[in-house]
Amino acid sequence: MERERVLVVGGGTMGAGIAGVCALAGYPTALFEADPSRRAALSDRITGSWKRAVERGKLPPARAESARGLLAFPDRLAEAGAEGSSIAIAIEAVPEDLDLKRRLFAELDRLWPGAAFLATNTSALSVTEIAAATAAPERVLGLHFFNPVAAMPLVEVVRGRSTSAAAVGRATEFAASLGKQPVVVADAPGFATSRLGVAIGLEAMRMVEEGVASAADIDKAMELGYGHKMGPLKTSDLVGLDVRLAIAETLARGIDGRRFEPPAILRRLVAEGRTGKKSGRGFYRWEGEEALPSEPAGES
Repeated sequence: MERERVLVVGGGTMGAGIAGVCALAGYPTALFEADPSRRAALSDRITGSWKRAVERGKLPPARAESARGLLAFPDRLAEAGAEGSSIAIAIEAVPEDLDLKRRLFAELDRLWPGAAFLATNTSALSVTEIAAATAAPERVLGLHFFNPVAAMPLVEVVRGRSTSAAAVGRATEFAASLGKQPVVVADAPGFATSRLGVAIGLEAMRMVEEGVASAADIDKAMELGYGHKMGPLKTSDLVGLDVRLAIAETLARGIDGRRFEPPAILRRLVAEGRTGKKSGRGFYRWEGEEALPSEPAGES
């Protein structure tokens, strides 16, 4: 059966990962990145990750080759569809800026009024507020993927106050077709996963700040004692400490300023540019895929 055409907007870590899994699932996928210098590297980034997966025996070579032919990287957003209404599914993965997302959704709504749904990958911003920028908020919802997209099985399908049951159903089916396991949650600050994940992560950061234990030992305790695949501080490094800071500030405003107040250590690391894996330093030193202890956090 021929797959619907998918548009992903934003060529960062999440956008590239989402576009990659869509193409691997057989969807013709356009990935639009506004920055020409970043756009030029996208194809090599995505196909390079597939090549490594093939070498590790985790991806059949024929599937990677087939997916390569399904990816497109348009220079302009309007060029993503072969014709005005050809985009069936649009997924936004731009930075966590509400005004930016609202402007983008207004444009997506104008360009593809026939799309089945428009989705935001936001971790914590209000889907309802984003949807209000469109003429058809009933088809706007959240599709919250997790990093690394190729490996993480969960997708949160976030239902805004105006999202229709039909859109939620289509989005749930779409997530399942990517090999993901969808859960449906209401549009509340931090949804389910960001709220819980950030709460644990912030407390772990306070423990480092207070000298309770090292980052590595706190993570090991959660992995061995509670069965977490990855400890909260390594996870924070992987997500990006700047992203974690932005989510914490959103939750502090929307739920409880005291409970979700970002610790001083998090603000300091972000101010120093130590944002985690993407910068090479955070609570850990990162060498490729390997996280090495970096103690004490916050010192050069």
